[in-house]
Amino acid sequence: MEKLFKLKEHGTTVRTEIIAGITTFLAMVYILAVNPNFLSAAGMDSAAVFTATAVSAAFGCAFMAFFANYPIALASGMGLNAYFAFTVCGELAAQGVNDPWKVALTAILVEGIIFIILSLFKFRETLVNKVPANLKYGISAGIGLFIVIVALKGADIVVTDATFVTDPATGTALLDELGNPTITSSTLVALGSVGSAPVVLAFVGFLIIAALRHFKVPGDILIGILATWALGMGAQAIGWYQVDPASSAFSLFPDFSKGFNIAAPNLFAFDFGFVAKHAVHFAVIVFAFLFVDLFDTVGTVIGVADKANLLDKNGNLPRVGATLMADAVGTVAGACLGTSTVTSYVESSAGVAAGGKTGLTALTTGVLFILALVLSPIFIAIPSFATTPALMFVGLLMMSSVKKMTFEGDIADVVAGFVAIIMMPFTYSIANGIMFGILSWVVLKVVTGKIKDIHPVMWVSSALFIVRIITLVMGLQ
Repeated sequence: MEKLFKLKEHGTTVRTEIIAGITTFLAMVYILAVNPNFLSAAGMDSAAVFTATAVSAAFGCAFMAFFANYPIALASGMGLNAYFAFTVCGELAAQGVNDPWKVALTAILVEGIIFIILSLFKFRETLVNKVPANLKYGISAGIGLFIVIVALKGADIVVTDATFVTDPATGTALLDELGNPTITSSTLVALGSVGSAPVVLAFVGFLIIAALRHFKVPGDILIGILATWALGMGAQAIGWYQVDPASSAFSLFPDFSKGFNIAAPNLFAFDFGFVAKHAVHFAVIVFAFLFVDLFDTVGTVIGVADKANLLDKNGNLPRVGATLMADAVGTVAGACLGTSTVTSYVESSAGVAAGGKTGLTALTTGVLFILALVLSPIFIAIPSFATTPALMFVGLLMMSSVKKMTFEGDIADVVAGFVAIIMMPFTYSIANGIMFGILSWVVLKVVTGKIKDIHPVMWVSSALFIVRIITLVMGLQ
C-alpha cells in the first residue's frame, strides 16, 4: 500500500483512507438507487443499469486510484442522467426513434473520446491550472453551498415554494405561452415540515457529526451517516417515519425478499445509424453532455483538491492531467457498459473531510461499489436524509475557502470569485457558476485594460460559454 499510494508522504494511514473511502461511498451510494430509476424511464432495463452503474463506478474509482492517486471517486453523474433520460431520450422518443437510449449512449461515447483527446493535448489540465486563484477559492466555496442546498433538498428541509394556477375541472396546473406552469406566488424555496422525521433526524445527525468532530473521534462523518440511518429505522418502527413509495419515502430496513437487483449490462449498445442521418442534431446532444461534464469536473477537481490541501503554492494541482484522464476514460467505460456519463463526484469531499488524501480512498469506494452488487438491499436502504448531515458538514468545511479569497485589489478576481459562489447554489449548477465566473473575469480584464493577463485557454473557455448561452437562448438545452 505504501509503494502504491505513498501514504507516509501524504501523512495518512491505511485505516484513515479506508474510513474515508467508506464515507465517500455512503455519501454517493444513492446513485445506485437513482440512476436505474432515471434511465428505466428512457426504456432501459433497471437491473442492467444498476449493474452498469456499479461496475463503471468501480472501474472509474480504480483508474483514479492507480493512475492519479487522488481521493476522488467517480460514478454516473446526477443532472447528466436526468438530461440523458428526460431530455435526450424523451425528445427522440417523441420523434419516433426506437430505443433512443442507444443514441444517448453513443453521444456519451463520443463525448468521452473528445475528453480523452482534450486531456492528451492538456486543454483541461491547463484550464484547471490557469483559473485565477481567487476564482478557484470561490469555486470551492460555491461547491460547498451547492452541496448544502442539494443535501437540504434531499431531506426536504428546503422545499419548493410556489402556488400554481390550476384547471378547476382537472386540478392540473395551467401552462403559460412558453409551456411552463403558471405561478401566482412564489418565494422559490421554503422551510419543509419541521416535525417530519427526515428533517429532524437530518439536523440531529449534523449535530452528532459536529460533536464528534469537536472530540476528534475518527470516522466522525461515517458515524454520523450510520447513526442517522439507525435513528431513521427507529422512527419507522414507531410509526414516526411513514413509508410511502409514491412520494419516494421508502422503507429504511434492507429488504432481501426480492433477491439482488443484478443483470448483465447493455454492452456496446450504440446507434451509429442515427448519427449518420442526423449529424447536426447529434452534435447538439454531444455538446450539452460535453459542456456540463467538462466544467462540472473542473469545478469538482478544484474544490476537492483545495479542501484536501493538494494544490501547490501556486494554486495548481500536480498530476491534474491524470485526474482528468481518469474522468474521460470512466466516461467511455460507462458508455460501453450502458450507463449515463461517469464523472468525478463532489461527494468525494466527504471522504476528504474524513481524512482521505490518496488513491486508496478512491479504491476503497470502488471496491464497495462491487460489493454493492451482492449487498444492494443494504446500500439502497440508506435514505438521502442520512447522508444529508455528512454533506452539510462537508459544505461547512468547503465554505472555509472564502477565508483564502481576497476582496480587494483586482476587481476581475474579486467579482469572478463572488459570482462563482452565488451562481452555483442559486442556479443549481456547478457548471453555471464556473461559466459566469470566468465570463465575468474575462470581461472585466478587457474593460480594465488587462487583456494581456488572459491566457488562451480562458479565451477558448469564454468562447465555449458564449456558444452555450446561445444554445440556451435558442432553447437547445
